[in-house]
Amino acid sequence: MKQYNITEGPIIRPLLFFFFPILFGTFFQQLYNTVDALIVGNILGKEALAAVGGTTSVYLNIFVGFFVGLSAGATVLISQYYGSSEYKHIQKTVHTSFGLGIIIGIGLTIVGFLTAKQSLIFLGVPKEILNISLEYIYIYFIGFTFLLIYNMGCSILRAIGDSKRPLYYLIISCIINIILDVLFIGYFKMGISGAAYATIISEAVSAVLVILSLMLSETCVHLDIKQIKLDLPIAKQIIRIGLPTGIQSMLYTVSNLVITTRINALGVDVIAANTAFGKIDILFWMVNQALGIAITTFVGQNFGAKKYDRVKKGVNHWLIFGIAVSIFMSIIFILFAPNFIRIFNQDLNVIKIGIHLLFLLAPFWFTYIPVEILSGALRGLGDTTIPTIITAVGIVIVRCVWLFIFDSYTLDLIMWIYPITWILTSFAFIIYYYCGLYKRNITDFS
Repeated sequence: MKQYNITEGPIIRPLLFFFFPILFGTFFQQLYNTVDALIVGNILGKEALAAVGGTTSVYLNIFVGFFVGLSAGATVLISQYYGSSEYKHIQKTVHTSFGLGIIIGIGLTIVGFLTAKQSLIFLGVPKEILNISLEYIYIYFIGFTFLLIYNMGCSILRAIGDSKRPLYYLIISCIINIILDVLFIGYFKMGISGAAYATIISEAVSAVLVILSLMLSETCVHLDIKQIKLDLPIAKQIIRIGLPTGIQSMLYTVSNLVITTRINALGVDVIAANTAFGKIDILFWMVNQALGIAITTFVGQNFGAKKYDRVKKGVNHWLIFGIAVSIFMSIIFILFAPNFIRIFNQDLNVIKIGIHLLFLLAPFWFTYIPVEILSGALRGLGDTTIPTIITAVGIVIVRCVWLFIFDSYTLDLIMWIYPITWILTSFAFIIYYYCGLYKRNITDFS
């Protein structure tokens, strides 16, 4: 396995080499989700489609998002140790990370089984799809630990600058899932359980691939199954860094769920238009997420190597790059707004509302870039608690307060909460980072 050191040479070029595989991975995942939905929806019908998507998907994403955020703790620690060439600590962190992944996977599986039914009832899942939704969820949780192991392994690889292998394993997993969907659902007529089994088998394959990759590695991230155990000091550091990020992910999901309930009250046309807009909007958030992951590893490695000036230059260059990319995307989507909306629906009123949403929100996309990049940079420095508090207040709490202070809502009144919270939260991050307030929470930073 090749090792990737991004503490020397140009700044933007290695960031771009790291960024694009992450971006392609998110695009491929979205493509797979679309194909998966087409298979389930066309073969099993709208009830099955509703059962694996919508509220069920949001419920499962709460668990997945929490763990992915938590695994960021391993990414940060390993990237810092990698930058400072502390290979013994990397070995301890790798084996502790897998130990945590297994323990947390089992714990979340138990919680998922115990809370699934009441959660879906609370979230208003219709009775006619409740049982098949639960059938899917219960099978999904059987293989949940595989998903967590895969994500932890990918976090370890990305920590040393390798974003290509996670992409390859994701592509293989998605292809297997699609093939098994067709086989289990179309040929063996296994119904919704076939879709669930296809998912957990493909996740098991991806977990095996990432484990084998690390076991066969002759680098500092070599994995020895027999050595998997918890090093308590390192486990505490992983949790200290990753837990706030995991909580932040959960809060995002909850706030979006609250907004969705308000939009759902405005009628079918608005729901359809918002869905079409969401398919476009997700493209920006994919880019945004990849920007954040890339800068976390860059900052972590260079901070570990004590190259503080390189950290500062990297963050500034990446911030300019991210804002430029977001403005470019906004211009393209605004110029061709009718064409993009028509891809998803031909109803004239839906198209009109969708175009309005694009015109309203796309010009403000760039205002969120500082949130993602600066929080990613701070995560790379090991500072996650204050950034999580800033995000929780600026994004989640402000949105919830906004949505509960009015007696009635128009679409514009609901949607304006997005740019308002983006601007407020970005402003808070800019002050926190560029005024150096984060240094009191960071050791060894001059």
